[in-house]
This record gives sequence, structure tokens and C-alpha cells, in this order.
Amino acid sequence: MSKRNSQAAKTAARERLRQERERQAKREKTRRQLIVAGSMVAVLAIAGGIGYAVVQGSKPSGWEAAAEAKVVAPANTSGKDGTEILIGDSKTDNVVHLYEDPRCPACASFEQTIGETVNKGMEDGDYKLSFTLGTFLDGNLTGEGSKNALSALGAALNVSPDAFLDYKAALYSAKYHPAETSDEFAEDEYLIKVADTVEALKNNKKFQDAVEKGTYDAWAMRMSDTFDDTKDVKSTPTIKINDKVIENPRTVADWEKALKDAGVTK
Repeated sequence: MSKRNSQAAKTAARERLRQERERQAKREKTRRQLIVAGSMVAVLAIAGGIGYAVVQGSKPSGWEAAAEAKVVAPANTSGKDGTEILIGDSKTDNVVHLYEDPRCPACASFEQTIGETVNKGMEDGDYKLSFTLGTFLDGNLTGEGSKNALSALGAALNVSPDAFLDYKAALYSAKYHPAETSDEFAEDEYLIKVADTVEALKNNKKFQDAVEKGTYDAWAMRMSDTFDDTKDVKSTPTIKINDKVIENPRTVADWEKALKDAGVTK
């Protein structure tokens, strides 16, 4: 009796041990499956993140998209995509052509020193004024201030040629023109702040909407391309009188002499 019970006890113990081992094996298998599943989720998440980053990185920037967008040309322009700006009612054949970049400090200096005199010559009928504006400083210095300011100048030109000239003078003024390495023109709020100093643009909702919505961004990119394609323009400002590049004048007297040498007389 006693011996039989002992054998049964041993058999039962072995069975319990076998069952416990099976339970442990099942738990271990489940644990490994969970680890593998978790690892797969992590890998997929990382891959998804990389894929998202690649997709986002491959998306064109706003300005790259603008370069391919349909152009809305400002009023008071002509030529392909509205990239020709010619201001002046005189019947004269004389044309003063200015090539500038909104962030250019030398352009600001020229505007502050001679800009008013240049504009007056146009108003007096001595010549017409033509403008080709570039944005190469955004590439040289990084940023987008030149492009954004050029788009805003398009919005001003759409108001009137005088608004364009006055706004350009304000942007180049000693008070508002930022240091070359600063990109304040990239901010719409700053451009509108400067515009509020120009009578025709102050609190002008149509102008402000055009700046904030980037109405003339595509136009600005086409204008910039036109500037880049002008082979004899190596720096800014570049000034042509009747299609001939002149040495940049430093004073009003220099400017008057340049006009006289080019045969532009009153």
C-alpha cells in the first residue's frame, strides 16, 4: 500500500513538472513574439519617419513652387510675364536702366544719395526709367528677403508707378534698409510696416493682402530669372544709360556728368 502510493506520488510529481515546463515554454514563446512584434513596430515607425522626412524634404519650398506657378503680373508692367518695368510719360528715347537687389547695401547707398535726383530726371522728361530686379543675395547670404521684398514691390507697382518708386525708396532708406546679412525683408509684417510710410500704400488692404498672400511671388521669380539672364550685369547696382553700362556715380555731380557724357541733356 505504502509502496504503491509512493510511486503514484512520483508519477504525479513528474506530470506536474512536465506541465510547468510547458507553461514556461509557452510564456517564453509569447514573450519572444511580443519582442519581435515590438521590434517590427519600432522598425516600421522609424522607416515611416524616414519616409515622411524624405517626402517632406523632397517637397518644393514656397519659392520653388512659385517659380513654376502661373504668373500674376502687376499692373504697369509689360513684356513676357510682366518682367519689363518702364516708367515715364516722356516721348524721349533716352532710358536709364537700373539693375538692383532689394538687400543690396550699395543699392541702398545709391538710392539715399542720388535716387531722388534720378527720379526727378524722369519726371522732368529727360529719360524714362527701367528696372530689372534680382534676388541673388538670398542665395549668397541665405534667406528669402530679396524675393519677398521684390514680390511686395510688385504689389506696390500694381497700385501705381509712383507707389513703386516711393516704396523702393523707403525700403532702401537708412531707417528701414537692414544690414546685408539681416533677412528682415523676409517678414511680411516688416514690409507692410515700411509700406505704411508711403501715402499710397498706408493701410492699403489690397496691397497688404497681395503681400501676405504672395500674389506676385511667381512674378518675382520670373523677374529674378530675367536679372540672372542679363549677361553684362555682374553686380548691383548696375546702371545703364541708353543700354550702355556706366560707372556707378557717387554724387549728384557724378550723375549729371554721366548723363551729359551719354548725350542726355535738358
